[in-house]
Amino acid sequence: MNNWIEKDLKYIWHPCSQMKDYETLPPIVIEKGEGIYLYDTDGKKYYDVISSWWCNLLGHCNPHISKAVKKQAETIEHVIFANFTHKQAIRLCERLSKILPKGLCKFNFTDNGSSAVEAAMKVSFQYHQQTGNPQKTKFMALTEAYHGETIGALSVGDCDLYTKLYKPILMDIVRVKGPDCFRCPYRKNRDNCECECFEHAEKTFEKYGEQTSAILVEPLLQGSAGMKIYPPLYLKKLRELCNKYNVHLIADEIATGFGRTGKMFAFEHAGVSPDIMCLSKGLTGGYMPMAIFVTTQKIYDAFYDEYNTGKAFMHSHTYSGNPLACSAANAVLDLLEDGRILEQANKNALYFNNLIKEKFLPHPNVGEVRHIGLINAIELVEEKQRKKPFAPDLRIGYQIYKKALMEGVILRPLGNVIYFNPPLVITREEMDKVTDIALKCLNSILPAKK
Repeated sequence: MNNWIEKDLKYIWHPCSQMKDYETLPPIVIEKGEGIYLYDTDGKKYYDVISSWWCNLLGHCNPHISKAVKKQAETIEHVIFANFTHKQAIRLCERLSKILPKGLCKFNFTDNGSSAVEAAMKVSFQYHQQTGNPQKTKFMALTEAYHGETIGALSVGDCDLYTKLYKPILMDIVRVKGPDCFRCPYRKNRDNCECECFEHAEKTFEKYGEQTSAILVEPLLQGSAGMKIYPPLYLKKLRELCNKYNVHLIADEIATGFGRTGKMFAFEHAGVSPDIMCLSKGLTGGYMPMAIFVTTQKIYDAFYDEYNTGKAFMHSHTYSGNPLACSAANAVLDLLEDGRILEQANKNALYFNNLIKEKFLPHPNVGEVRHIGLINAIELVEEKQRKKPFAPDLRIGYQIYKKALMEGVILRPLGNVIYFNPPLVITREEMDKVTDIALKCLNSILPAKK
C-alpha cells in the first residue's frame, strides 16, 4: 500500500461507501484524466464509463472547458450573488432559456443537485401559500425515486439503501407507485404500451391532489433504482393530471439533462414542459459544483412584490452563481450548441446498445438490457425466466465491479444492475473494448452454462 493510500484511509471518509470494504479494495489514487480515461499514480489506465458519477459529459480535461475555467479564474473567481451579478451567469441563463422546454425562463442558482431539489420544493410550497391555496402542503414522488441526500431531497426519495434509517426524521411524502417496465404487472412492453400503470397516479391524485403542492419525477430514467426506464407517454399523462389538480410538476433532470437520453433534456421526448426543472451534473461538464432550478414566469410573479409583504424567496447558497462554474457551463454549451456531438452520440448509441444486447443478452443471468441515449443497463437475475433477482447480500454487482477494476474499467453497479453511462464523446472502438472486458468479468463471477 503506497503512502497516498495510507494517508487517504487515515483521514478521509468516502461517500456512499462502507469503509470496511476498503480493507480489501483500497481507494485508487487518480493522478490525471484525459477523454474517457483516468490514470492512477502508478500509470494504470481506467475507462471511466460511468462519467465519474454521471457528471463528466465531454471527457476529462476537455481543452475548451479547461481553457474557459482558467481564463475566468484570472478575472473573478467568486462574488456574492445577492444584488451583484456577472456576465458569465447572465450569458448562461440567456443561452439555456433558448434550449429548455417551453415556458422555463427564470433561473435560481444553487451549488449541488440536492439543494436545487430542496429549493424547488420550497418555491412550490411558498407559491401555493401566496396564491390562495394554503391547503397545498404535501409532496408526491414515485416509488424507488432518488432526488438527493439532504433531508428534503431524501424525503422524496424512496430507495431504502439511502432512506430507511432516516425515516423517523423525514417528511411525510405521498408515494405514487411508479412504472416497472421490466417486471410489468400488466404484461406490456415499454415500447408500445399505453402506460396502464398510470392508473396508480390517477388514484393517488384523486385522494391527495387537492392537498398536494408538487410531484417530483426523474423523467424517463429512475437512476438509483437501477436505471429503470419508462415511456415518455407517462410524462404526458402526468402533465395533464398536474394541470387538472393545480399541482406543480418538478422535473429532476440532474442526471438526464444535456444529452444523456439522446435529446438535450429528457422532457423533450414527451413534448411537454414541467413547471420547475432542476439541473446539475452535466451542466458544468463535471468541472465545478453547480446546480440550477428553472421555473416559469407565472411562478416567479407570485414572489414579485414590495419587500415588506414578505413574499421574497429567502433562500441562498454562498456559492450561488459562481463565475468559475458558470464559465464551465458556458463552455459546455459552446461544444453542444451546433448539435454535432449529440448527433454523433445518438448514432453511436444505436451501435452501443446493439453491441451490448448481442454480447450480454444470451447470458443466462442477464434478465434485461435496457437503454436510453448512451445509457445502457444490464439487470442481473438469478433466474431469467421468472426474473428472480439475486439476494442483495450476495453483492453480485460489487463482485463484478471489483473484477472490472482489475481490468481497468469502472463499472460501479446499482445493486445487481451493471450500467454504462459514458461521456458523450466515447468512440465505437472504446465501446468494443469496455464491453469485452465487462463480459469477461461477468463470466468470471457468473459463468455461462455450456
